[in-house]
Amino acid sequence: MMIFVTGPQFAGKRACIRQLLGLSEEAFAACAVWDVQEMADPDRLDEIADSLCTKKIVIATEMGCGVIPLDASERLRREAAGALACLLAQRADTVIRVCCSIPQLLKGEWPCASC
Repeated sequence: MMIFVTGPQFAGKRACIRQLLGLSEEAFAACAVWDVQEMADPDRLDEIADSLCTKKIVIATEMGCGVIPLDASERLRREAAGALACLLAQRADTVIRVCCSIPQLLKGEWPCASC
């Protein structure tokens, strides 16, 4: 079972999910991967998504808001990050968006500490 968490930068995604699942820092680090938007390679998106699905918790920062970059390579990087997030959301059992440390369930069921 994979939980995909997304939201703006500095929105409290990690702290919110740790609290929701009742995880210590160590337990969280053992079962989660974050900042996956940095891994987005346009030529390997399916492969990357498949490998990330082996983790219990996958966290990505939304990059689609704000000013569109002038640099073409930066636009491609942002597009790849968005495409990776879409693939992860499709594969996830649960999708949660966190904004201002407030979680919003987008897909599946709320995870709990005893799950």
